[in-house]
Amino acid sequence: MQDDISGWSEWNNNFREIEEISSPSELHGLLTGIVCVTTVPTREEWKQILATLEVLEISDEAIAILAGETEDIAHTLSEDELDYLPLLPDDEHSLSERVRALADWCTGVVLGFGLASGHLRGEEKELIEHLQDVASVEFDESDDDEEGEESYQELYEFVRLIPVSLSMGRQKIEVADSPLLQLFSSKKSAETNSVVEMFTPHRPS
Repeated sequence: MQDDISGWSEWNNNFREIEEISSPSELHGLLTGIVCVTTVPTREEWKQILATLEVLEISDEAIAILAGETEDIAHTLSEDELDYLPLLPDDEHSLSERVRALADWCTGVVLGFGLASGHLRGEEKELIEHLQDVASVEFDESDDDEEGEESYQELYEFVRLIPVSLSMGRQKIEVADSPLLQLFSSKKSAETNSVVEMFTPHRPS
């Protein structure tokens, strides 16, 4: 998919200078992980969420983009067509860039899901672990060939529908009732701390 069609280029222009987020793909994953658990955050709630993540400088235009995309994600995750797509650079970018972006996206999903709730149903712990595994993937130059492309596509197809599984059938909670807005308050509990620790993605050293 072309970057301008998928929206990746627009996101890169609007969000690439946010030091707390590795890439637009990680931010898209974060949104996805959150709305697997909660109702769609309002623009004001997004400002508060970003403030808890210490992202303080963001334009109203960027907030509007986040809010609009979150609504689209939530709608896609609620359907049976399984057409949810991560926000990733297209194949005009190098394989190493795309692998890193996919890893970033997985990181974002895990983090967003954990920050929003941490409640796991059935086999969801295994799904989260799959995302953590892909989040820790490191690209080797020797993988930059046709076999590497095939492996990337397999990873992509393997993880892209995990958020659908995490979202389907879940009773969504209000953002105000989630840990999202209390994580860095003086009243944060030991349980919240353990949730954050549990869902911290395994980043390569």
